[in-house]
Amino acid sequence: MNVFKADLHIHTILSPCASLEMSPVNIVRKALEQHLDIIGVTDHNSTRQCEIVIREASKVGLMVYPGVEVTTKEEIHCLAFFSSLNELSLFQAHIDQYLPAIKNDTALFGYQVVIDENENIVYEEERLLISALQIGIDKVEQIVHQLNGIFIPAHVNKSKNSLISQLGFVPPSLKADAFELSRHMETATFISQNRLKSDTVIIRNSDAHMPEQIGEQFTQLYMESPEFNEFILALNGLSGRKVISQ
Repeated sequence: MNVFKADLHIHTILSPCASLEMSPVNIVRKALEQHLDIIGVTDHNSTRQCEIVIREASKVGLMVYPGVEVTTKEEIHCLAFFSSLNELSLFQAHIDQYLPAIKNDTALFGYQVVIDENENIVYEEERLLISALQIGIDKVEQIVHQLNGIFIPAHVNKSKNSLISQLGFVPPSLKADAFELSRHMETATFISQNRLKSDTVIIRNSDAHMPEQIGEQFTQLYMESPEFNEFILALNGLSGRKVISQ
């Protein structure tokens, strides 16, 4: 087995709140500088930059889990990851169906563009990506799992756009594969306060919006290889794989 260093919450230039420096090339370069083995691409309500980041990362042996940070109807941020670009595309179709037709104001929120390896714009999203989808967290979770994806409520202890800030508790019926905590709360405290099982899986990531934030927080994964199927085993504590708690 090996220990892999993973930062699974990284925004690209496509997210309106991210720095214009968050290009695929810069993200991959900074990830290598931080000695990351795995990164997750998680733009707000869009998966469209993932493929280009994967292509760039494959040149240097960096593993990318393609994903997204969705905003549910309750305005809860949740991470979703998929094993293939095909499943990612199917999930994007659901996002397109439920994302409101609110036009982005570039002067107020910034540009929402997909760029290639040479920083040429290949797509611009006109709808505001930080809007809430028109479906609730339960439905989002169901769709993710129907597509064999991984569902993780993001930064659950934050005072805004989190499971706790929006609902005040962790719904017992919610089938989360893990919970993401920010640096401001201890794992044991979160589990105790929310009456969760002692073996609840907790991950920590940077939620990077600028290159210098990449790798500031990370998760260690004890696995045979960095492949996505190994990540699923680690989240479930199967076959000796595990998430190393911090």
